[in-house]
Amino acid sequence: MKGILKKITGSQIIALGFAGAIVIGTLLLLLPFATSSGKCAGFMNAFFTATSAMCVTGLVVQDTSTYWSAFGQVVILLLIQIGGMGVVSFAAFISMLARRRIGLLERSTLQEVISAPSIGGIVRLTGFVLLFTLIMEFAGFILLLPVFCKQFGAIGIWYSLFHSISAFCNAGFDIVGKGYSSLTAYATNPLLNITIVILIVVGGIGFWTVHDVVKHRHHLHAYSLQSKVILILNAFLLVLPALYFFFFEFDDMKIGERIWTSIFQSVTTRTAGFNTADLTQMSDTGLAFMIFLMLVGGSPGSTAGGMKTTTVAVLIITAISVFRRKEDVNFLKRRLPIGTVKGAVAILVLYLALFLFGGMAISGIEDAPLIQCLFETASAVGTVGLTLGITPTLTVGSKLILIALMYLGRVGGLTLVFAAFTSGEKIASKLPEEKITVG
Repeated sequence: MKGILKKITGSQIIALGFAGAIVIGTLLLLLPFATSSGKCAGFMNAFFTATSAMCVTGLVVQDTSTYWSAFGQVVILLLIQIGGMGVVSFAAFISMLARRRIGLLERSTLQEVISAPSIGGIVRLTGFVLLFTLIMEFAGFILLLPVFCKQFGAIGIWYSLFHSISAFCNAGFDIVGKGYSSLTAYATNPLLNITIVILIVVGGIGFWTVHDVVKHRHHLHAYSLQSKVILILNAFLLVLPALYFFFFEFDDMKIGERIWTSIFQSVTTRTAGFNTADLTQMSDTGLAFMIFLMLVGGSPGSTAGGMKTTTVAVLIITAISVFRRKEDVNFLKRRLPIGTVKGAVAILVLYLALFLFGGMAISGIEDAPLIQCLFETASAVGTVGLTLGITPTLTVGSKLILIALMYLGRVGGLTLVFAAFTSGEKIASKLPEEKITVG
């Protein structure tokens, strides 16, 4: 047993941890009292929902608010919380409470989960992550109470807690939107919009970036390069899409509703999954733009999925360096390692392949329009949860494709590849070099 533990890698722990939690969640949702009807949900319903919750995606095959009982909703919320924090972080939290020593392997894995630059102080940083998560979710819970308790009474307390955790974890599950309507009934509610948007953004920028902001505050020069890149790109990816949605979509809405909806959709496409507008009424250009945003996703070490903002930033910076015929890839007076550039290219190729081939496969299986299928696969691999309404109607084969994409999108494509193929052997020799012309 000790020999096996010595050989296991951090990537394998993450991949197996998520898979194990999904299995347990599926078994719990298969219990008859997990549904409001008291009947067994069926394996595919339970498996799909457990995967979507654990991978903080939000795609559903049954209406969460009406199909699942209180017990089923609690199971879903626990999966969202564990999936958002990361299985390893959650396990570390339990170890801290039990005052157990956290070993070197666990520390190394925590570093990978949180995307911290070094292993030093990782346990203390994990404690910060857990405390900050609880503070943000509690603050969101308090702010949402007036919205839901005014409309639903005492049950609004549960609704406030559920949606606060779901928003901070970028999950997109809701229990107030009957008939898969999500939060469309609250499109013009300022308190709900502001609260949900803040929770999504803070949960999606990455815990290391949050730690940088809390530690250094307005001393921007002290931030790490990763934090600077994340904050800059997030600003662009929040403002520009909001402007596009306002000027080119939702033109049938009143000005106030149009502003709120544009801002909300700009934020939620970055792996959150809530929506306050009918997405089926959007133009093909608008849907294509949303697909791009969903694929980008959130930031490393956050509750969000997708390719990650840093991946896109590195690709853009690399392209600019190539255009300018620069040998090194530089940004903000720092040089990026070649390994970072190669990793970004690999992630781009992997996610595009999963997104495109998954969409084409579902389109072929279901004989459905390709744009609709690509929207669903982008939503799955980006762990977003937005849908054009076709997911509940898909056949078993198509649902299995979405399940695989959700898992890959949350665990991370490269993490799973490393878990499957990483070898401890190092090769010292190098093959002869020969150039290939590209472009």
